Amino acid sequence: MSTRISEPVEKSKSEVFAEKMLGMINGAGVALMTSIGHRTGLFDVMAGLPPSTPEQLAEAAGLKERYVREWLGAMTTGGVVEHDPEANTFHLPPEHAAFLTRAAAPNNLAVTTQFISVLGAVEDRIVACFRHGGGVPYSAFARFHETMAEESGQTVVAGLLDSILPLAPGLTEALREGVDVLDLGCGSGRALNTLARAFPQSRFAGYDLSEEAVGNARREAERLGLKNVRFEVRDVTRLGESGRYDLVTAFDAIHDQAHPALVLRGIAEALRPGATFLMQDIRGSRHVAKNMDHPVAPFLYTISAMHCMTVSLAAGGDGLGTMWGEETAVEMLAEAGFYNIEVRQLPHDIMNNYYVARKPTA
Repeated sequence: MSTRISEPVEKSKSEVFAEKMLGMINGAGVALMTSIGHRTGLFDVMAGLPPSTPEQLAEAAGLKERYVREWLGAMTTGGVVEHDPEANTFHLPPEHAAFLTRAAAPNNLAVTTQFISVLGAVEDRIVACFRHGGGVPYSAFARFHETMAEESGQTVVAGLLDSILPLAPGLTEALREGVDVLDLGCGSGRALNTLARAFPQSRFAGYDLSEEAVGNARREAERLGLKNVRFEVRDVTRLGESGRYDLVTAFDAIHDQAHPALVLRGIAEALRPGATFLMQDIRGSRHVAKNMDHPVAPFLYTISAMHCMTVSLAAGGDGLGTMWGEETAVEMLAEAGFYNIEVRQLPHDIMNNYYVARKPTA
């Protein structure tokens, strides 16, 4: 296939774009190596060391020097690590460690870079979908639940008790007294287990389509000795529960559903009159033009095409996608029967909105 450029090319504009593309290519390389630095613990080790040689760093991290040396080359030329060529030492500045180490959570951006390799592993299948339609199922994504659980640990769990619950007035007090709670798309259960541990008088249930994720959630609950939480493998498209819960939560889960409108109607039905639905979902607009200043819009559209949209289509769903937008979310909540819908945001979370919606009392 050949492409002929029919419009005149402005040389300066072309050169600027070429530089931009080179920056993207370099950035992609740094992102992959940042993921490796996180998974191997190299950033955590470097943060606790003085300027060190590759040999010293490799020994401290329990890794092979030859690989560490090449990784340091990428990190140094990528502007992440500082290098003293005379002493042949490398140093992670504390200003960089503040966004790259496990101690930096919830600000550890190295966690998010793991999605690059997770998504890249299904590129061939996504290309086939571009040509033939359909989608790529959840089962094709290796390490997705592990990575998502770590990301959720930063965006949801880290602020759950002190920041997220207070968005709904009276919710914390109700949980202390004892209520029935359901978390849809609970994943590996970190949020729900955190709630169950903090509020022993309340009763918690978590549903997810993934057997792997639910298994992880059950094991964590058992390890923590929790008796007030249960997890089930469930397709929540047709929830089939009526007036059973005082609170339903969904953290970064609704836009992934095959049929999100059905799920939202099921949630409304499952809630008791006057009860609350607390939904975390992606911040953004359904209009591309309104996302031009979004700090991570290209990444979110990529996540959509290569995961959220495609897993929905693979299940014969609507393919709503990550960037369904605040406008669509509010409309769908209202159509599902909710009222008094509030859209809130938190300073520590640049990717998400928090929707607090009520079920009518009658």
